[in-house]
Amino acid sequence: MEQLLADADVLLSLCPPAAAVDVADQVAGLGYTGVFVDANAISPTSVDRISDVFPASAVLVDAAVVGSPPVGGKSPTLYLAGPDAATDAVELLFAGTAVRTHVLGTEPGQASALKLAYSSFQKASRVLAALAVGVAHEHGVDQELGAIAARRSSSYLAETEYIPKTAARAWRWGPELEEAAAMLADAGLPPDMLTAAAATLARWDGAKDAQLSVADALARLATP
Repeated sequence: MEQLLADADVLLSLCPPAAAVDVADQVAGLGYTGVFVDANAISPTSVDRISDVFPASAVLVDAAVVGSPPVGGKSPTLYLAGPDAATDAVELLFAGTAVRTHVLGTEPGQASALKLAYSSFQKASRVLAALAVGVAHEHGVDQELGAIAARRSSSYLAETEYIPKTAARAWRWGPELEEAAAMLADAGLPPDMLTAAAATLARWDGAKDAQLSVADALARLATP
């Protein structure tokens, strides 16, 4: 780690959200004074905590990734918020690559807020779909539910094959939704929906590397 920090003018932190502050603490504790790009799915309050651990000589860029990894023709966007010179440097690093960049402004927290606002709907919707299919399955009407959903132009309820993928991602989606819940609470909005979604995801603990079928994932969801 010491050698990495000595060699890096720009450091990109991209890890499970629950580890983001600890990683920043480690980097700051080793005296890093370059550009620290925090691209984790964390709340603006957590970004403020990270900012506080760095000396004034370091520069924090708040960042967020939206989209799938840049393989198979996919092109995610890296959103940035921070001092102009620092965001310019990050944009230059990704110029000509499959990763697009977009500067939101100069205030740290903007990129993280955008990410969690999007994640709040995207990820919580996946959880709600799993719950809806699960309760329909319990009453023997899941096929009818799927038929109703399929008549819509687009619906997670029609994508039941995604439920095992949701289970496999629960170990990192849960902490992300907890961060989003904290952001809602900070804004005076009720966080209960996302707190409950995170608690629901916790029922899939241990599913990260499991090869689950839809039925297997629903069975785990129904088991406290």
